[in-house]
Amino acid sequence: METVEMNSVSLKHPRSEDDVANADEIKRQKILEKSKTGNDSGQSIETVTEPPEDMKNEIIPNEESEEQEEEELEDSDEDGDPESFADMMKHGLTESDVGITKFVSSHKGFSGILKERYSDFVVHEIGKDGRVSHLDDFSVPVDDEVNLEDPSEETFTVLSDEDKQRLEELQLFKNKETSVAIEVIEDTKEKRTVIHQAVKSLFPGLETKTEDRDGKKYIIAYHAAGKKALAKVRTATDPRKHSWPKSRGSYCHFVLYKENKDTMDAINVLSKFLRVKPNIFSYMGTKDKRAITVQEIAVLRITAQRLAHLNKCLMNFKLGNFSYKNHPLKLGELQGNHFTVVLRNITGTDDQIEQAMHSLREIGFINYYGMQRFGTTAVPTYQIGRAILQNNWNEVMDLILKPRPGAEKGYLVKCREEWAKTKDPAAALKKLPVKRCVEGQLLRGLLKYGMKNIISAFGIIPRNNRLMYIHSYQSYVWNNMVSKRIEEYGLRAVPGDLILKGATAVHIEEGDVDNYTIHDVVMPLPGFDVIYPKHKIGEAYKEMLVADNLDINNMRHKIRDYSLSGAYRKIIIRPQNVSWEVVAYDDPKIPLFTTDLDKLEGKPLPVLPTDGKFRALKMEFSLPPSTYATMAIREVLKMDTSIKNQTQLNTTWLR
Repeated sequence: METVEMNSVSLKHPRSEDDVANADEIKRQKILEKSKTGNDSGQSIETVTEPPEDMKNEIIPNEESEEQEEEELEDSDEDGDPESFADMMKHGLTESDVGITKFVSSHKGFSGILKERYSDFVVHEIGKDGRVSHLDDFSVPVDDEVNLEDPSEETFTVLSDEDKQRLEELQLFKNKETSVAIEVIEDTKEKRTVIHQAVKSLFPGLETKTEDRDGKKYIIAYHAAGKKALAKVRTATDPRKHSWPKSRGSYCHFVLYKENKDTMDAINVLSKFLRVKPNIFSYMGTKDKRAITVQEIAVLRITAQRLAHLNKCLMNFKLGNFSYKNHPLKLGELQGNHFTVVLRNITGTDDQIEQAMHSLREIGFINYYGMQRFGTTAVPTYQIGRAILQNNWNEVMDLILKPRPGAEKGYLVKCREEWAKTKDPAAALKKLPVKRCVEGQLLRGLLKYGMKNIISAFGIIPRNNRLMYIHSYQSYVWNNMVSKRIEEYGLRAVPGDLILKGATAVHIEEGDVDNYTIHDVVMPLPGFDVIYPKHKIGEAYKEMLVADNLDINNMRHKIRDYSLSGAYRKIIIRPQNVSWEVVAYDDPKIPLFTTDLDKLEGKPLPVLPTDGKFRALKMEFSLPPSTYATMAIREVLKMDTSIKNQTQLNTTWLR
């Protein structure tokens, strides 16, 4: 799965861990604002999060579901007065712990604040045709063939909230009612038609009829053919095929503009509003939470009109640039992403900044896997991946469930303590109100399959999450080997290096070495279907895996999912479309550029002083898929991007 990794240097946990409590975020923000102007003595990437007024929540349907309760619990702060974030993170990883040790440029580093506001980090997806996704049109396309059953604007407002609640309960068989009666207050044929259309459009699976009761007209909603019909509706997604014009493509493609929300969360919200399953949506890549991101989404047989209506209901989301096509989107079918990044309160001289940005444009940066690939707690994800590859399932279980120092929610700490004390999955699970986390899923698996069948218990965890661990180990090996390669041979191609010819890796021979540069060289992620360099680094791969009790010549696992085929990755990435400027500003809260939404809403460009108190570096660049923007920024600032290092450097403003 292609992901845009961009939270490495934010003071937040990656999605696999719990977020820092809001109270701590506000406290750090206030302290930072007091001390920001006097903290230029050491080089650092200061990173802060925005105050709660910028953390708007979307409106969601009124559901008393376990999932919603867990989401609220995950976001809540129940731990009273926790230790400082710096103290909690002293057990985390630094870049050197995961093999990130080298730079390619020679300029002197400088400090700056990354993601002081999530709007300082904007990502635009680049499609496979090279087109950059922008939200610049809210209009709804008109079909060549008129669809008489497309919902009108009034369809969305004619039903009261109470009517919608009753109809949803009827649709999902949540009560014993066999029908719902809606009184027609202003009885006209047109009004009755709109109500009929609203029920059928918004609640697939329900049919309607008109009845006279005591001299009043009622629209009666009922199930067309019982639960079997509903099951068909929820899987086929299109119960009324005659309502979809033949001339219209089956998929509505649109641009999703979102703020401070990751892609899957956004799709879950859209699916709740539309009352469909999330799996009818498709996309080319996931985008992380703490940013403004713009990407293309496709959805099966949902009209542009219904999607456009959501713009009135949702906060921090906008949908536009609608079109109908005959195909969904596929993961990985993109050229990359274009980034617009603001580094605030920079300390570098104009010469330093020019040198750094010229180097980024001309040479590039080492294509390391970023810090969030490895987690932030005292148990890195690559350690769990290594235990899986070693077939050491007791170690896998122990690493996931054992007590660990560092930043965690109180209920997780209690769960781990109970596990350490009793080794009883039922008792530990009782301490864990949020069951959807990895720990809760593993404990439920142990409860179901028993302590002697850890493999099956671990299998309850979603496949992507399980594979994340072994991919983390591959990334750990790759980072370390690339650092060794650059230390040993520098920034030039040498005999024995690997380059790609098409999809096939071949070694550079002595006579051909002058035909290649460092930008051609690739390094393998370990696996059964790759070859290794024919120089010292090839031996270093073997030595590293031997030290981890693994055989580089036998990377097949007895469980097929955990067999590693391997892959190749360029060691240096040169960003495209690089540009930059230094701007002055006085107010840390003022935006320093306009977004797509600002332009659509006609907001003017921010007026900036010519001689402000602070300076910011505004930079733009494009990267291919699966590269980490934070690693490009690391090369510019010459700083360790780990949360542990940043909190240690900045304990003055964190405490």
